[in-house]
Amino acid sequence: MRIGDVLSAKASQEVVTISPDAGVRELVAQLAEHNVGALIVSADGTSLDGIVSERDVVRHLHSDGTVVNNTVAAIMTAVVATCDEDAEVDELMKMMTDRRIRHVPVVHDDQLVGIISIGDVVKHRIDQLEFERDQLDSYVHQT
Repeated sequence: MRIGDVLSAKASQEVVTISPDAGVRELVAQLAEHNVGALIVSADGTSLDGIVSERDVVRHLHSDGTVVNNTVAAIMTAVVATCDEDAEVDELMKMMTDRRIRHVPVVHDDQLVGIISIGDVVKHRIDQLEFERDQLDSYVHQT
């Protein structure tokens, strides 16, 4: 299965972005408001300038208690692992595991088209396993 299929199956196609100039307090508020673990950093809402997660906030908070007074640009990850809609889910799972990342922006022709979380991947895999189980159960119980 391809990433585009997982994206289209998501309940919401919305990608929440935040400006690199926004404050960390605003970031924390948006993470809570949207109940997400990461936001795409984008100056214009469509390009990918970086990504910032709860982990980024916590790690910076550990070393600098005043991190909430900084901007998103000061704590974001600027070099972002991305994938295309045509990438295989198994490839993305491997990349997420190898790099220990939980959110991957989906980019097509240099434009942000979505974001895939580890939760999206797990849900996809569970749905796939349940479908296979149901098919096997139906086959076994045919009369």
